Amino acid sequence: MTQYVARRVILMVPVAFLVTVIIFVLIRMAPGDPVLIYAGEERDPAQLAIIRKSLGLDDPLPVQYALWLERAVQGDFGRSIRTRQPVREAIIERLGATLELGLAAVILSSSLSLIVGTISALRRNSWIDILATGITLGGVSLPNFFLGLVLILIFGLAFRMFPPGGYVSFSQDPAGNLYHLILPAVTLAAASLAVNLRQVRSSLLDVLGQDYIRTATAKGLSRYAVILKHAMKNALIPVVTLVGLQIGAVVEGALITETIFFWPGVGRLAVDSIGGRDYPVVQAIVLVSALSFMVTTLLVDILYGYLDPRISVGRAAR
Repeated sequence: MTQYVARRVILMVPVAFLVTVIIFVLIRMAPGDPVLIYAGEERDPAQLAIIRKSLGLDDPLPVQYALWLERAVQGDFGRSIRTRQPVREAIIERLGATLELGLAAVILSSSLSLIVGTISALRRNSWIDILATGITLGGVSLPNFFLGLVLILIFGLAFRMFPPGGYVSFSQDPAGNLYHLILPAVTLAAASLAVNLRQVRSSLLDVLGQDYIRTATAKGLSRYAVILKHAMKNALIPVVTLVGLQIGAVVEGALITETIFFWPGVGRLAVDSIGGRDYPVVQAIVLVSALSFMVTTLLVDILYGYLDPRISVGRAAR
């Protein structure tokens, strides 16, 4: 297992390198000049040249990339072009809000999909199963930006049950924080809830039809023991994969949701930075997101061995 983890960590290095190259090239191919955005009304060529030099944008692109990569390896992502704030500091300030929203959405979608999907599989073709299928179709069909606006109109403006946006720190007001968290968490969780629910149902139905389940039932084990001790662990393997990918994609998933609900997280920072051509911030956010995705997939692979002892990453590696 240790050798497998070490190999996976080593393989992350070239992947992260490719990510940095791709985002460095793509962000600079986008139309717009960050110097003009930074300078505001200033249009004097001499002053613009001074600003460009102060931002390090007058060097050839290979030199800019090499200098940025050298600092990034040391944990220094430079300063924001728009605010001149250290990029690492800006991301850390907003990372807590993004993790709070993303983990709330993952917990909500995982718990509901596990409960409803299990009931749906055990009571196949019942009204609960039909309702779960409808939820699945609705969750997959509705994009989160549309669902978020609908929730704001209905629950935020029409009935005034929840605030239509904004953020309150949990340390300052725990109740207010949860109150503001509900609508964006539901919005972000909707699509993953639909996918997870469908996966739980189909996986559990497939496992319940296996011979070892019938054998366990024939031995006199209770329905509760058969489902929890025998069926559920094997049925959860593909579900764990989905949830792991969703956790790794927290930042990407929160881009639109945070913008709609004025949630001060990394996703909203990325949207603002893309609009302002803030190269250092966008590059750092994409790199952090890619690394979190890779780490999460590694943890999922390790978790496989616990869910199914027949899966051994160590033997597979050899």
